[in-house]
Amino acid sequence: MLGDSTVTATIAVKDGAEAKKFYSDTLGLELVGEDPILSYKSGANLLYVYESPTGGTGQASCATWNVSNMEEIVKDLEGKGVEFEHYDFGAGINESAIHVNGDSKAAWFKDPSGNVLALVQM
Repeated sequence: MLGDSTVTATIAVKDGAEAKKFYSDTLGLELVGEDPILSYKSGANLLYVYESPTGGTGQASCATWNVSNMEEIVKDLEGKGVEFEHYDFGAGINESAIHVNGDSKAAWFKDPSGNVLALVQM
């Protein structure tokens, strides 16, 4: 039923203005709409960001980008002040901000509201 439809990540944030600056300037996403939900183009999909009193209360990844140049993206984001999280999965190793497990790489960081965002390279 839904297998033929595109899925879109929707992220609740505490402060819409702060989120707009982070998603637009820090992450470099193209803002394509903002009435009242911020809509960002990311690849072939959209990312929706909206203000909510419950924004940032999740403790797991709410959006994941599949990337082909993990080291370059991590370095760029670190240069913009993004701090990366470290999680112990019992397998793999952490190389700086990047968790490596075989051919897979992952990195996690938070937006200003505390939402966990992920990068994955497989």
